[in-house]
Amino acid sequence: MNIHDPKPRRQDVFSALLSIMFLFTLFSSTQVYARTVQEDENIALLARTSQAIAEIVKEAMPAVVFVQVEKTIEQGPSPFGGQDPFGMFNDPFFQRFFGPQFRQRPRKFKQRGQGSGFIISSDGYILTNNHVVGGADSISVKLADGRKFKAKVIGKDPQSDVAVIKINATGLPVLPLGNSDALQVGEWVIAIGNPFGLTQTVTVGVVSAKGRSRLGITDYEDYIQTDAAINPGNSGGPLINIHGQAIGINSAIFSRSGGYMGIGFAIPINMAKAVKDQLIKNGKVIRGWLGVVIQELDEDLAKSFGLKKTEGVLISEVAENSPAKKAGLKSGDIILKMDGHKVYDIGELRNKIALTPPGTKVTFDILREGKHKTVTVTIEEKPGGMSVAMNKHEILKQLGLVVQELTPDLAQQFGYREGQGVLVAEVEPGSLAAQAGIEPGQLIEEVNRIKVSTLKEFLRALSKSRQTKTVLFKIRDGDLSRYVALKLS
Repeated sequence: MNIHDPKPRRQDVFSALLSIMFLFTLFSSTQVYARTVQEDENIALLARTSQAIAEIVKEAMPAVVFVQVEKTIEQGPSPFGGQDPFGMFNDPFFQRFFGPQFRQRPRKFKQRGQGSGFIISSDGYILTNNHVVGGADSISVKLADGRKFKAKVIGKDPQSDVAVIKINATGLPVLPLGNSDALQVGEWVIAIGNPFGLTQTVTVGVVSAKGRSRLGITDYEDYIQTDAAINPGNSGGPLINIHGQAIGINSAIFSRSGGYMGIGFAIPINMAKAVKDQLIKNGKVIRGWLGVVIQELDEDLAKSFGLKKTEGVLISEVAENSPAKKAGLKSGDIILKMDGHKVYDIGELRNKIALTPPGTKVTFDILREGKHKTVTVTIEEKPGGMSVAMNKHEILKQLGLVVQELTPDLAQQFGYREGQGVLVAEVEPGSLAAQAGIEPGQLIEEVNRIKVSTLKEFLRALSKSRQTKTVLFKIRDGDLSRYVALKLS
């Protein structure tokens, strides 16, 4: 009789366990192998990225130069061991009785500075910053290969901080210029320069932001912001994209310590190219003029003018006999586009107009009383008499204010008397001036209880606020006037 044993045989159980262990081992080894391959691929990608950056730097570095400048400074000594505190020793009455031996003789000494630049033509043209070479008595340039040359200034533009210098050499390495308009936030960029005199220093970062303006660094601002480390001495050096093209000129940093804090600013190369071309051709920059006072649109203003969102800039005033007036632009018009390109803020529009050659026809898409219109304007050269005090002045920067000389045309246009004060041209949104209700088109008649009729008088009276830390304005708006006190930080 056959009896069936319900328990599995020992050898069958053992075989099953071996099979399970084999499958588990095979599965585990496959997972380890797969993970190792992925890690290898990642490391290979990093290696290729690192090698690519190294190749870009290798190509660009020969065109980056070290700029050294010297400037003669005069300082008058006095018997007190420093400067004469009262100016008495140069007084003719004093000299008449005590003789010329007491006359102050200026003491001269050399002030040295340094920065960076990059070669843009094989025959020796170099782009750099105006603040690097401006006012220098002598400029020397050291190339990456160690050669040294004396340089001369071809042209400089303090309002954009761009300068062109030239050395007498040929067959030089050239850094190609890119298109800063095509640059995107988040892109990798490389800064090369000579921070603290440490030549040929390379740092890498990303584009943190574009279109930074109202920083009070220069009159015309449209900065690229980057976290690539920029320090004193980097000024004038190139900011390079991953294609090895210069897309900016490193110019400034935001710092509470004087050194790198993660925020650097570069002049967009497209702006620099427009300035550079004029400097090489004319030795100076001739800027375009539209003749309008413009302001930002906030949400409430946009709705009141029939806009569904805040776009474009608002024309608050149009100057008499200006290109804008001749073309039919009016107060209350909203500029949406310039030559088919959207306009986002007043700084951008101001820069584009300024860099438009006089005589150029420009087309504006505007919104007027809820209807879209197209207006063509012929840009003119900015009149020399239209002096403007920009917020690069330390106190105006804190106030967020731009004021302008009150010309006869502007006085007639706004209903003021010539010499009655200075005109408010721009007010930065959210600034101290804006919070106090100061608006473009208003008139400042007094500063710190002193009547002012010119920019020179305005700035002189404003300087008293350095000690008091308070600015007192008498503001006129049409037939009404009021006093405004602003406390400085």
